[in-house]
Amino acid sequence: MEYHIDELISEEKINSRIIELAKQIDEDYAGKELHLVVILKGSVFFACELAKRITIPVTMDFMAVSSYGNGMVSAGEITVKKELDEDICDKEVLIVEDILDSGVTLYNLKVLLSARSPKSLKIITLLDKKGNHETDIEADYVGFDIPNQFVIGYGLDYAQKHRNLPYIGVVVAD
Repeated sequence: MEYHIDELISEEKINSRIIELAKQIDEDYAGKELHLVVILKGSVFFACELAKRITIPVTMDFMAVSSYGNGMVSAGEITVKKELDEDICDKEVLIVEDILDSGVTLYNLKVLLSARSPKSLKIITLLDKKGNHETDIEADYVGFDIPNQFVIGYGLDYAQKHRNLPYIGVVVAD
């Protein structure tokens, strides 16, 4: 497929919004230590920039999950491809996600992690396609609400390409 990329959210807007989110997190978790659970691969760019701007003590761990298996439709369950290295029991946990789309994977991940008895469990997502949610899941912190378009950049990919774009773009067929 031939395509081009239209910029949807500029690097400057992303950086500005991450600073705002970090300030809100600092206020909400004042006097506490926060444990970030970063969902691979797409969330790495967002998580790193966010963590650099949070001033309270932060620890990080990484997890890779899928709810699609070998198909294109969610199976309704998640498969853990990379497990956490640390126990989250009694920790203030913030799941860091790049995009909340259907919500199936994130919903099931929240159920899975809740069973591990964290002190608190919240979600932050850089992008939220509110119109696409198929589950009763909401992020506690949202960078940007976006329309139902295929987006790339800032960690999000198209066939493993374009993650390194410093902005969020829309893939447009030529």
